[in-house]
Amino acid sequence: ADLLEIGNIPMIISSEKPKRQDGLRYYRRVSEHFDLPIRNYECVTSVGGKKEDFRVQSTDHRENVRTRRCRRIILATGYYDNPNQLSVPGEDLVKVSHYYSDCHPYHKKKVAVVGGNNSAAETALDLFRNAKAKVTIVHRGKAMGKEIKYWVRPDINNRIERGEIQAYFSSTVQEIKEKEIRISTPNGEKIISNDFVFAMIGYHPDISLLERMGIEVSENGLIPCHNSETLETNVKGIYLAGSVVAGRMTNRIFIENGRFHGQQIVQHWDTETKEPSC
Repeated sequence: ADLLEIGNIPMIISSEKPKRQDGLRYYRRVSEHFDLPIRNYECVTSVGGKKEDFRVQSTDHRENVRTRRCRRIILATGYYDNPNQLSVPGEDLVKVSHYYSDCHPYHKKKVAVVGGNNSAAETALDLFRNAKAKVTIVHRGKAMGKEIKYWVRPDINNRIERGEIQAYFSSTVQEIKEKEIRISTPNGEKIISNDFVFAMIGYHPDISLLERMGIEVSENGLIPCHNSETLETNVKGIYLAGSVVAGRMTNRIFIENGRFHGQQIVQHWDTETKEPSC
């Protein structure tokens, strides 16, 4: 819990590790404590002007358009809205999802989990343990990822070694059909009976808004141009915070280290001399 705390407000929970609901309650409490003017259900559509005199235009869920003026802008847009695609036939079927929240609809079903990092491992374990699903992992790597949480890694590896979860490494999904999936493995092509597919292969930031603001973005890594110390972009007065800083490198920024970005930005507002290193 202490790795999630912000604003010098303690996070008090009854269990050893905070759950999603614990985090949501805590951050709501922080926003209420500081009386933050949060505008939910509004989408920023354009940004004009310059440092000390920006104009931010947004549209709410009732299609009302608003324009606000501000001196500086911090972009903390994350990446979770934009899942990476498998780009294979059948990915648009209803049985395929890039998000996972609940194991119970998949009780005793044949479920394929594509990917080999944290989200894939945790999804596979939850389906196996709490839904008694027949779980198959398909991962292009030679083994489960090295970045998996230290308490999750032995669990998923033990399930695979015991054959409780089937895993195909150095393998890729080639096609998804209503009742089966076709995968390419080192031992040739295999067709597996299947009810549902979870493509847990990561996410990427939406760079369209950033580019419309004039922020330069690297072509391959989708990393916005910014100074690593001040987090200011190549557009004066516009800063980055959170996982959007790392572009596609989504394993670099987590709540544990991204929570310091706000403090990092504000500390340099009085000494704004450093240029972005793109």
